[in-house]
Amino acid sequence: MSRPHTPQQPAFNRAALAPGMLGALILLFGLALPGDWYLYVRYAVSILALILCVFAGQAGRWWWLAGLIPIAVLWNPVWPITAVAGALPLLSLAAAAVFIVAALTIKIPADTRR
Repeated sequence: MSRPHTPQQPAFNRAALAPGMLGALILLFGLALPGDWYLYVRYAVSILALILCVFAGQAGRWWWLAGLIPIAVLWNPVWPITAVAGALPLLSLAAAAVFIVAALTIKIPADTRR
């Protein structure tokens, strides 16, 4: 007669996976939206970049802030930077790549103080 297996707590948490993938999808789908709807893309991308900044800080991956903070600033809907409007499609592809790689690599250590 065997004893049931007791599951172990995971060593890390991938909390950044969902916001990172969602941010990348929003950036890619935002390329096809007309100008009036792009305001919602700016809100979503800026907020998701800041959420990823928090997760990167919790994971101790501070170098991700070098890519995520500029995304939050460039897609900021409150004070938009109009000088990059022509390069926004290319920047959207680069930002989507940053979101995907950050989502896959940011791993928050599990809390062991239970």
